[in-house]
Order: sequence, then C-alpha cells, then structure tokens
Amino acid sequence: MRFSTGTAAILACIWLQDGVEGFSTRSHPFSRTSITKNSISDSKRSSTRISSTAVAEAVNGSQQTVAPPPEIRLNVPEKARTVISVCTSGTLCTSSHMEDIQGAPFGSFVDYVLDDKGNPVLLMNEMSMHTVNIQKAGPEGLVTLFAQLGGPTSSTGQASHGQDVSRCSVTGTISKIEPSAEDWDAIRMRYGIAHSYADQVMDSPKFHFYRLTPTRIYYVGGFGVSSEWVPPEEYKLATPDILAKEASSIMEKLNRDHADDLMLTAAQILDVNEIEKVRVTGVDRLGMDMRVTSRVPRRKNKLITDEFRVGFRIPVISVEDAKSEILKVFQESWEKSN
Repeated sequence: MRFSTGTAAILACIWLQDGVEGFSTRSHPFSRTSITKNSISDSKRSSTRISSTAVAEAVNGSQQTVAPPPEIRLNVPEKARTVISVCTSGTLCTSSHMEDIQGAPFGSFVDYVLDDKGNPVLLMNEMSMHTVNIQKAGPEGLVTLFAQLGGPTSSTGQASHGQDVSRCSVTGTISKIEPSAEDWDAIRMRYGIAHSYADQVMDSPKFHFYRLTPTRIYYVGGFGVSSEWVPPEEYKLATPDILAKEASSIMEKLNRDHADDLMLTAAQILDVNEIEKVRVTGVDRLGMDMRVTSRVPRRKNKLITDEFRVGFRIPVISVEDAKSEILKVFQESWEKSN
C-alpha cells in the first residue's frame, strides 16, 4: 500500500478486561487467594492484548482505518471440536437396563475416532454392557460421550490437572454403521491407525462400528471458567486448533524454562505489580492464556489471581510459528523494560 503525505501508521494496542467468574476464595499456605472477575481494581485493567497495525489516512479531512484488530480467541465451537478431535478415548454414558438400577447412568471407558463431520465413531463388542444398554434403548435412546484434555483420554501425552482442563460432553443418538456406508473404508482405516488393537477385532462378527450423531454439545473451558452449549451445526463446521496436540508441551516448556520472561511479560505488557507467580495455562493458534498471581496493594498478606489473554499478531500455522510469536512477546517486554 502506498501512502500520501499526512499518512500516519498507528500501532494500536487495545486492552479488554476478561476476568474469571465462578471462583470461590481458595486457601493458600500463607494467605487467602481469591480469583474474581474484577479482582485487580475497579477500573479497567489490561487483561487482553490485541496488537495490530492500523493506518489512518488524511483524505479530504477524514480518517479511515484499514486494518481492524485480529481475533485473538478461538470461538467456543472451535474449542469444543478441538477437545473432541485431540482426545481418542472417553467415557460413554448409557442408561442402564440392569435390574435394580434400571435407568441409572452407566459409564464405560471407550475408544473412538471422528468421521469427516466430527461425529464420534466407536468400535464396540455386542456383549459389552454399554452395547446392551444401547440396543435395549432403541434408535431414539440417548447416550453421552465425555472427553477431557490430558491423561488417558487425550493424545497430547501430558497428564491432566484435575478439573483445570478443557472438556466436552457430546449427547446424541447412536446407531450401528453398516458396511454399505460411504465412509466405511475410511472409518476402518482411521480407527486402525488411531487404535492398533482394532485390526485384530474389527472383522469379528461380535464387534461393530457405531456412530454418535450429536443433538447437544456442552463445552467447559476448565475449573471456574467459561462453559457453554454448542449448536451441533456450528460444531460440525468448526476447525480443530492446529496446535492442540502440541499445546501441552509448549506450555510445559514455557513454565519450566521461561519463568523470568513470563514475569517480565506480566509486568511490562499486562501492567501487573508485585507479581508472585505467572503460569501459561493455554496456547492456541491465536494467542496464549496467562494466570498471574500478585499481592494486593496495601494488603501484602493477601494474594489475588487474574486470567489474561495475550494475542499473537497473526494466527500461527505451526509450532515453529507459535514459538516465534511467543518470543516476539518476550522481546517486546524486554524492550519496554529498558
């Protein structure tokens, strides 16, 4: 783009508050830690960083912005699709038909893959209790598949952290997939790649593929953070985050090897004072989430924790791109401190 005389390039940093709701006061070894929405001060405080280059042109006395700020958060359907895509196992909840507990929720650990529309596909033994429950419930019977990032239900390879991880519940009807289905060969191949044991049993007459068609999807971002129902249509159209399978390792490295850089970022970019601790709690193609604990002014024995979102200047398309963007944030923090 060519600029006439009077053209000014403006680096715009827009700061939005986005605290955490639903946290109660937590105990701390030496004080009480509280996490609330407006926990730092009553005034607007830097919680989200959006960096973009906006250009203002003087045209007949008017000004025009040609570069709007970029999106810095995944939308909820993308987050839900990411959780279900990264996980390869979960808990399948069916309605029990066993005498004395008829109608009670019955949970079973199951493996699955996704078809091209994001529908979970399971390979189940016809004699398994959950399969019996499904058959007795009939075609209109509802089941729920629960999946959670971290631990044995996720392909990230990282251990879970209790309730402080993203999770998703997919509720819908489930039906047997016939060999005549258009995606039959793709399902067999996909399942065999994801679960090595499948090749030994998928041709057995006692094992069958089942497809779960969602009617309701519920996403939870972690302990005390956002939760929302996701329309199945939006879930199907959503794209899983490209960094999802590497996010845990990136966060682990940042928290282990870059503590000083994170402290400097909290002080210089997020404008937090008297910082006690900083941790990265999330990374995706649009930015990273940071949890900052600091001391309350005039009450040094009290700690307060806030959640911040630091947006990348551009969406990343690889792990190397993400590392580059994070280093740019650290560099900006260092430059501001000098």
